[in-house]
Amino acid sequence: MRHFHAGKAALSVLLAAAVAFPAASSAVRDDSIAAAQTTTVSNPVIWADVPDDDVIRVGDTYYMVSTTMFFSPGAPIMKSKDLVNWEICSYVYDRLAEGDVQNLKNGKHDYSHGQWAASLRYNEKKGKYYVFFGSYGTNKSYIFSTDDIENGEWSRVELNGMYHDASLLFDDDGRNYLVYGGGEIKIKELNSDLTGFKQGGADKTLFKTNISGYVAGEGSHIQKIGDYYYIFIIAWPSNTGRVEICYRSRELLGNYESKYVLDSGLGSYGSGVAQGGIVDTPDGKWYAMLFQDHGAVGRIPVLVPVTWQNDWPMMGVNGKAPVKLELPVEDRGTDLAGDDYFDYSSNNLALEWQWNHNPDNSTWSVTEREGWLRLKNKSTASHLLDARNTLTMRTEGPACSSFIKLDSSNMKPGDYAGLSAFQ
Repeated sequence: MRHFHAGKAALSVLLAAAVAFPAASSAVRDDSIAAAQTTTVSNPVIWADVPDDDVIRVGDTYYMVSTTMFFSPGAPIMKSKDLVNWEICSYVYDRLAEGDVQNLKNGKHDYSHGQWAASLRYNEKKGKYYVFFGSYGTNKSYIFSTDDIENGEWSRVELNGMYHDASLLFDDDGRNYLVYGGGEIKIKELNSDLTGFKQGGADKTLFKTNISGYVAGEGSHIQKIGDYYYIFIIAWPSNTGRVEICYRSRELLGNYESKYVLDSGLGSYGSGVAQGGIVDTPDGKWYAMLFQDHGAVGRIPVLVPVTWQNDWPMMGVNGKAPVKLELPVEDRGTDLAGDDYFDYSSNNLALEWQWNHNPDNSTWSVTEREGWLRLKNKSTASHLLDARNTLTMRTEGPACSSFIKLDSSNMKPGDYAGLSAFQ
């Protein structure tokens, strides 16, 4: 598979009785994109569903976490050397929880819930990476940490309660905070070892957005840069599109002032580009990685240059998210879908694959029949959305196609199998 389009979050293979699937998909890539000059980069930098992205730089490597909600494994970590070409290098967790909601059982599901708008940060003093997110499916929030973001194991802390669209801050004085909320942006202090909240620590509302509309202000990304604390949020005020708003203060718990830093679609596609933080390059340039709701393909990452004006990080080129950027990088493209001939030596699938909800690992295999994915029918589903062990891969734009080879010889009357545009 390469560069898909229609079908929002994933291409799916549906569970059926004793069905085997070999080589999944080929795809079509726009030749004009492939042949683009190495210094001209097209937005979106990833034409696939990578929502709620949060980017950091450690040394010369950028890392990004995004939302995958009810898919398993979850909270993918991607890496890049140039903010343009990305690859998945790991997932934060294999299975978030084991309830009926996460296992798609007894009429329950985690659609629209699951892992939600993660925050990724590196704590230089501790030498550890941290990911924080909440889940409306469990009504808990989670702090994951590792000292090896690409290959290491993640430790896990659970907190009661869902902290909406939260962002971590490791302050210069060694204190740790969480900023979260919608419409009313709050802060809560974490303890020194990041295993919970600090008793008697900061716990207050920083500001109210006083925005009326579809989205009153959420998706917080807090960063300390120079003399200011900056909190970036997305909002969708009445009679406008989604916008990026920045709040700033010289005092973390002080008074905040605000400014619209981007109000833009992407080219002729008018949906507002917003939600995300900013990151600097080793040579001192600044960029924002935001997203745009882009129809069936999902929420696509858009790279936007940042210029500083009176200590405000203003985004875009002449106030607009650019369709083209001139960058000193080779634009190889980011493929979040790919061919798979299922020639595995163990039941560890390529990182591009995710299951819809937690899989039943007793009913699938890529080793039982060499060169094939085998799916066994263990439960009855009334609808595609109820089917366990639906294996998925993201679709990609601007256009795509795919194919599978299907052996249905062991199917029974009433069984279904095949390829679908899922969610």
